Amino acid sequence: MLLSAQVGEYRTDLAVGVNAGYMMSSIGFVPEVPQKQLGGLTGGLTIRYTCEKYFKSICAIVAEVNVAQTGWKEDIMDIDNQPVYYVSDTEKANRLAYERKMTYVQVPLLARLGWGRERKGLQAFIQLGPQIGFFLNESTTSNLQPGLGTQTQRSSQIVAQDTMAVEKKFDYGIAVGGGVEFSLPKMGHFIVEGRYYYGLGDIYKNTKSDYFGRSNFGQIVIKATYLFDIIKTKNPKIK
Repeated sequence: MLLSAQVGEYRTDLAVGVNAGYMMSSIGFVPEVPQKQLGGLTGGLTIRYTCEKYFKSICAIVAEVNVAQTGWKEDIMDIDNQPVYYVSDTEKANRLAYERKMTYVQVPLLARLGWGRERKGLQAFIQLGPQIGFFLNESTTSNLQPGLGTQTQRSSQIVAQDTMAVEKKFDYGIAVGGGVEFSLPKMGHFIVEGRYYYGLGDIYKNTKSDYFGRSNFGQIVIKATYLFDIIKTKNPKIK
């Protein structure tokens, strides 16, 4: 007697759309550089292929091509953890400040598991996968003036990064996140998610003769995505 059981329910669902969000970035410098999160925008195109429902888990692959504003913002303080000002300055606006903004094209490829409704209703999901990035350009906003005295001394004397251009223009790392999706027939899929990216590459060279041993990205992203269906599996049991 032969017994067989269908564990997975196959899908051939394809959806495409757009995404946009807000990114908070920093750089993991070694030696350490005190920082605050630098805010920037991110947005681009999304494509999702749903391939199977395995028990209650909806399995899919998600790919994106995004343009992202990233970088770092230095937290310039003195040894008493107070802001540093130039000797001649009394206005708060004239405290020492430095930020570097960089634009990247980022391409994540994520494995996705969802639980809930596929066609009408709410679904929760998590996703994980590699991400690569390609450097486009950079800009600096700063009032640092070499040779001009300050009222107090900076607590950190690590300043080489302030004048160094990006040396490694290819980035790679791991992205992980999760969120919720609300689907409506004939209208599409509305998604809100949070994501964290940890860079495995560096923006500066990191040999023994180089200044920094590490200079990798850390990024937190909150984004919204809208997808519409291109191909839908014909199965009346799918809800």
